[in-house]
Amino acid sequence: MADLASSLASSLLKKLGSLVYQELYLAWGVQSDLHKLESTISILKIVLLDAEDKQANNPMLSIWLGRLKNMLYVAEDVVDELKYEALRKQAITTYGSTMAKVCHFFCSFMALSSRLKLAHKIKDIRERLDEINADKVQFNLTERHEEVHVNPLWREKTHSFIDPSTVFGRDGDKEEIKKSLMHPNPTRNLNIIAIVGLGGMGKTTLAKVVYNDKSVVKHFQLRMWVCVPENFNVTRLVKDILKSAGGRVDKNSSNEDTLQTSLRELLKDKRFLLVLDDVWNENRNKWTELRDLLNGGSHGSVIVVTTRSHRVSSVLDPVYTHSVEGLSKEESLSLFVKCAFKEGEDKLYPNLLPIADEIVKKCKGVPLALKSLGGLLYSKVDESEWELVRGNEIWEL
Repeated sequence: MADLASSLASSLLKKLGSLVYQELYLAWGVQSDLHKLESTISILKIVLLDAEDKQANNPMLSIWLGRLKNMLYVAEDVVDELKYEALRKQAITTYGSTMAKVCHFFCSFMALSSRLKLAHKIKDIRERLDEINADKVQFNLTERHEEVHVNPLWREKTHSFIDPSTVFGRDGDKEEIKKSLMHPNPTRNLNIIAIVGLGGMGKTTLAKVVYNDKSVVKHFQLRMWVCVPENFNVTRLVKDILKSAGGRVDKNSSNEDTLQTSLRELLKDKRFLLVLDDVWNENRNKWTELRDLLNGGSHGSVIVVTTRSHRVSSVLDPVYTHSVEGLSKEESLSLFVKCAFKEGEDKLYPNLLPIADEIVKKCKGVPLALKSLGGLLYSKVDESEWELVRGNEIWEL
């Protein structure tokens, strides 16, 4: 049986979603085009079920669906190429030698058909899909929404601990968030703050810095940290919140009713801070269900959500949204040097510092890229190895 356009669109959206978890790739140059492509496909998808039902009686609609399917196949080929390179990089990072990791760090970027070439390819696909999308108006199609479930290739759990000495350049961000945290909207019992930024920009790090700030610790009677499951299962989230607060969850006897009762008893008459890290849920109903369960705390309670998506942030209806940007040149250099050298060792190799400065400039303030490259070069004092990183062709793209 021929593939349905709606199935192809769903499959492609899942793949695009899974790529979000490959932090370094999307922190480098193609994330904007991928997000736009995802948005275009999402807009098209909501009318595809209706189009497929009607195409038998409308030859022009059938032709339109054929054009769309062909374009979705082309898009899927590009995304599969990205997926392959992401998996290859992950395997090399896990099992390869140190020098192989340095080389393949760049080779995997090169394998993206070069950033510039790939960006043009994705842009061309998106523009052609935009044309197809514009043509759908003539068919008077009805929107039918279907939830898309994204299965990430990989996802690392987070925790609330952080060593302050490892954080660079986030004092201003911290103070801005603290203003809303300590002086929330007086008309709301429960305030939501969203921290939004691209993968690798340090959203979780920033949330940890705020969470462990002494004045924040003193201000809230109860603090909880939860790394949110990708499917945003409310029952599982309630269990994780209870565990984070030190509560006991009986796996055998706990059901939804007893869990929500336990949660309400836990939060009653307490001003609490809850961090929900790495949220991808765009389902307003799921979010409302969880929020309502958390409404039992004292006035001034706050939920801080970190997310890569502004669409997720809009679902939350936050009182404040903080966008995380790249580090300054000076902050970037300090972070890179800390990751690349043993303490004080950078002064012993002044010949490496000019190379470090050039590498840092090309990292464009992305903390994850700075940490990754610094870590790969850690304890390496051979100038040729540093020049390999600085001189790699990827920087010219």
